[in-house]
Amino acid sequence: MINEIVSFANNVLWGEYQVLIYILVFAGVWFSLRLRFIQLRHFAYMFKVMKGSTQGDKSGISSYQALCTGLSARVGTGNLAGVAMAISLGGSGAVFWMWVIALLGMATGFAESILGQLYKVRDDHKEYRGGPAYYIRAGLNKPWLAVLFALCLFLGYGISFSAMQANTITDALNHTFEISSVYSGAVITVIAGIIVMGGLRSIARFAELIVPFMGLAFILAAVAVTLINIQQVPAVLMDIFNSAFGLTEAGAGALGAAIKNGIQRGLYSNEAGAGSVPHAAAGATPVPNHPVAQGYVQMLGVFIDTMVLCSCTAIVILLAQGNIGSEMEGIRITQNAMTHHMGMSGDMFVAIIITLFSFTSVVANYAYAESNLHLFKLDNIYGRTGYTLLYLGMVYWGANASLKEVWNMADMALGLMTVVNISALMLLTPTIVNLTRDYQIKLHATNKPEFKLADVKIQGKTEDGVWS
Repeated sequence: MINEIVSFANNVLWGEYQVLIYILVFAGVWFSLRLRFIQLRHFAYMFKVMKGSTQGDKSGISSYQALCTGLSARVGTGNLAGVAMAISLGGSGAVFWMWVIALLGMATGFAESILGQLYKVRDDHKEYRGGPAYYIRAGLNKPWLAVLFALCLFLGYGISFSAMQANTITDALNHTFEISSVYSGAVITVIAGIIVMGGLRSIARFAELIVPFMGLAFILAAVAVTLINIQQVPAVLMDIFNSAFGLTEAGAGALGAAIKNGIQRGLYSNEAGAGSVPHAAAGATPVPNHPVAQGYVQMLGVFIDTMVLCSCTAIVILLAQGNIGSEMEGIRITQNAMTHHMGMSGDMFVAIIITLFSFTSVVANYAYAESNLHLFKLDNIYGRTGYTLLYLGMVYWGANASLKEVWNMADMALGLMTVVNISALMLLTPTIVNLTRDYQIKLHATNKPEFKLADVKIQGKTEDGVWS
């Protein structure tokens, strides 16, 4: 029965009707137009706003930590196994559509992150909490829709996503080192439990240490592979663009598969519009002290995730001259490609990198779902203990489950979250536009925008004492 429900939902969202693809493209175009293509006009400013981003206060984490936390959730299975699956199912043209959805998604990610900042609250421990459920409740005054999103989030980030990341880790370790998933799954579960017990700050500190190291290591490896095979690169790029528009021998029949798989796996990787990253954005103390500052930070996160890291995976696979494996091999496709370039050391390198990529996602996913316990008044020892045990149980289950089962459940959860979140973003567009205009006016006037609630017309109301 459960498998039938999951299959039906995925057929509506991703399959025959492809509802989510239309929604995502529309949202990306909508916010790109309403924000006057801010992802292109202010591309350089995304990097500039990171100046002073390591500063924070006791109520939250720094913008840099928020970026690393967002990246730790984004950068995972989607960057290595997801890209490989997109190429194996949709051809090289899927890479182009991943780029398209990322460029559009940068505007969507900007919009949802500034709302996460604006409508954040302080919990009983004086720490910031926020996310789509919070801005739906406070901005739209629709508590039932907030509850619906939170339930979808628990299904996704609290249950299936971490299970899927654990599955990828154990599969990679078993393939390369022949380590039993029973043992590796147990180790993953124990270490994750130790880290998440410290809450968002502990997860953010872990992320800011690991994410830059693992990202840089993978980029350098991809650059080395590219330089070694530099003569093949023009042909690979030409193949990506030809396949993206059905101009190869496969023709238009492959065009739909390229678009579908590129957008689906692109969303899974960068999460723009899914409503996950606003939880990290809400926890930050932005510099400058304005909600829009965190929008730029998380927009940069979308760019790094897909335009940089996913592109690295794609070029490694496509330069392997078709050595991409079969449909459901997942991470093994990327391992096979890197082995083609670097020998057995390439296989080991990918196993280690995917372990780091996926494990950081495992712990960040916990923080996203845990932040919504406050919404249900369950952010006490009993609520947190119950959720933590469920989360760790799903991590261990995922480590030993079949890949297809886990991916299907993750796709459904992500799709449902995205539908609810984008619906809310559309309704809150006036607030998003007003906030952005206020920031840009003050930026040109003072070069250091400071947010004052009285200066901006917003929908609903924020919590007293946060932005008063």
